[in-house]
Amino acid sequence: MTVLTRRSLITSSLASAALPSTAFAAAPRDVAWDDLIPPGVPYAEIIGEGAIDFINDTWNPIYDANATKLNQTLDGAYIRMPGYIIPMELGAEGVTEFLLVPYVGACIHVPPPPPNQLVFVVTETPWPSNQLWDAVWVTGTMRTQMKSTDIADTGYALAAVEVEPFDW
Repeated sequence: MTVLTRRSLITSSLASAALPSTAFAAAPRDVAWDDLIPPGVPYAEIIGEGAIDFINDTWNPIYDANATKLNQTLDGAYIRMPGYIIPMELGAEGVTEFLLVPYVGACIHVPPPPPNQLVFVVTETPWPSNQLWDAVWVTGTMRTQMKSTDIADTGYALAAVEVEPFDW
């Protein structure tokens, strides 16, 4: 029979408080772009038609309902996913709000991907503005949340705790 004394309880509490909190943190779930599409919805069914806007020299995609279907199992999940940065909020220190997109140039020179293929990211630690063309890993808590921006509609929001260079 183990008897806990007040002294042993205080000592063990102080020792556990000294441990870094990351020792108890769960590893993030690696998420690929296909994982953002709900199970049972083929990728071919999220791509839509569109029309060119000659006045503004842009392509306006028209997506069907499958483009806004979100994978609800990702809501609240602690994840890590790769992608490229399209800056939304750029300051002297770097980028703190951006769209995470699946390929270089998405939303800039080509029509934006459908909402369920775009992630709106907010990070406390700015990503350097001289590294905007680099692929990154973004780790944080994912939310299924439709959001309209000046560039595109997004289906997901990610509160990033870490943004780091993508390593092969």
